[in-house]
Amino acid sequence: MKPLFYLQRSDRRAVLAALAVLAVAAGIAVCAGQGGTTAANGGGDTTALAANSHAGGGKEVRTTTYYDAGGRRAELFPFDPNTADSTQLLRLGLAPWQVRSVYRYRAKGGVYRQPRDFARLYGLTAGQYRRLEPYIRISADYRPASEAYPSGGRTAYVRDTVRYPLKLKPGQHVSLNTADTALLKRVPGIGSGFARAIVRYRERLGGYYSTAQLCEIDNFPPSALPYFTADQSRCRRLDVNSLTLSQLRRHPYISFYQAKTIIEHRRLHGPLRSLDDLRLYRDFTPETLERLSHYLKF
Repeated sequence: MKPLFYLQRSDRRAVLAALAVLAVAAGIAVCAGQGGTTAANGGGDTTALAANSHAGGGKEVRTTTYYDAGGRRAELFPFDPNTADSTQLLRLGLAPWQVRSVYRYRAKGGVYRQPRDFARLYGLTAGQYRRLEPYIRISADYRPASEAYPSGGRTAYVRDTVRYPLKLKPGQHVSLNTADTALLKRVPGIGSGFARAIVRYRERLGGYYSTAQLCEIDNFPPSALPYFTADQSRCRRLDVNSLTLSQLRRHPYISFYQAKTIIEHRRLHGPLRSLDDLRLYRDFTPETLERLSHYLKF
């Protein structure tokens, strides 16, 4: 009589093969379960490290943590995105093209002032940023100045009276023939450009005998005239009987033809004795002679 569980040789081979397959499948399942536990533990270590970093009042935890970055083993450690070099950025798991983006951003003057600024890095995923955020350390040198120097400690404002002089009040005056450019700029409506123009024209004229002469300067603001005074005694006079043609022409009120007329009169009739000697010439109108009366001597 045959045993109850007697199997033929072919059946025994089939059973053994099935058992071998089950053993291999069980081994694969065990390995897969251990890998998932390791990954879960790695995520837990990262979270615990971030919590320890915040709970320690900013004290850096030097524990090194690794994670998978697209097939590479990336390392987590504290870094400053404003100063980290390419080697450090690659160790953090960034791709070479992302490292180049960081370098270009910094080369153009870009600054990461707070950790969330790093989230704007092109191609950085939300998962990457969550892993990197606890390790970002921004140096105090890159913080906004308003945070480093709050308004409570601000020093009192001191006006730069050289660049921005205090303006005159109505009733105050400036002497046209003695004031320098710094004093002229105190007149409302007069800046550096008009101040220099007033001084240049004063040198060409030999001094101002009337404030109305300022209107001869291009685009001069008439509203500034009440702040000036003119002293006629300070006008420099020209010796009309000794100057050459070119010297006479330099004066704004004497044209080439007028200078030539003076030279011809001196050659034909001798020295001029007064302005009346010039009244006979059509180049010298009454208005011209009145203006020249403040600058010519005989």
